[in-house]
Amino acid sequence: MDLSSPSDPILEKSWRARMSAHREKLGPITSAYRQRKACGQLHPVYDFLFSYYPYRAGKLEQWHPALGESLVVETEAPAHFQKKHYQWQGDRFSLNPEQLPPKVIKRLQFSRRLLELTAGRPPNYGCYGLHEWAMVYRSEDIRHRERAPLRLSSSEISDFVESQTLSCSHFDAVRFFTPEAVPRNRLQPTLLTREDYEQPGCIHANMDLYKWSFKAMPWIGSDLLREAFFLALELRELDMRASPYDLSQYGYEAIEIETKAGRAEYARLQQMMAAKASRLRTQTLGGLDSIIEQVTISVPSPL
Repeated sequence: MDLSSPSDPILEKSWRARMSAHREKLGPITSAYRQRKACGQLHPVYDFLFSYYPYRAGKLEQWHPALGESLVVETEAPAHFQKKHYQWQGDRFSLNPEQLPPKVIKRLQFSRRLLELTAGRPPNYGCYGLHEWAMVYRSEDIRHRERAPLRLSSSEISDFVESQTLSCSHFDAVRFFTPEAVPRNRLQPTLLTREDYEQPGCIHANMDLYKWSFKAMPWIGSDLLREAFFLALELRELDMRASPYDLSQYGYEAIEIETKAGRAEYARLQQMMAAKASRLRTQTLGGLDSIIEQVTISVPSPL
């Protein structure tokens, strides 16, 4: 049985509605980003999703089915369906698992392994978002200075960091710590050891569900990608609200983690977001499993 050709194909009216809904939901975000970019402006919260993650707004807007979904095409197919990833089967379009290069399969297998390891660890809700503080600790190089001022003085930031235990488990956050902050971190994740540290309470690990989704495109499908993108936006808002930056000009109220009440509020929101991420991680794992299974069946390994 060819799993890339399901028994219940999706009629053109249905998949075009999904395609339109996808663009409509993303439109306000991507359009505003393009307008700011044209004016040489950057939003310290939203634009992180386009500057830090190497996935263009135009690609994000393109809707793709997931591998295993077969689309009935009665009119002309969209231009981005005319790529090597797709195959014709009579009047149907579907992604072709035989077009998955070995290096992409390995990347998907890595993503799957990392997500499974992350899901299997106990969450840490005691980091309180201190990574953004560690990125400016005892430094004159302030990452968002041009777009957002600090809401505390350098000495206040240093005093607070030194009063806390840094316990950041995410390599891609720790690598932006100032040199003075790195040895203060209880954990020392590296690129090679990230699989040993990722845990499901980490807002950056949960934000990276978007990264693992776009690295699995188009095979994992745009519906799941879009969910991961909007979750990453929510997590970025939490991330920056708990930072030492003043984002009031952008309409954000600070979560003052330098206070006991602020740390409790951060932990509450972090747990709420981790629950959302847990559900999405399960979906992402299922999507990756489906892709890997279909590739194994369609392109059997040589003996």
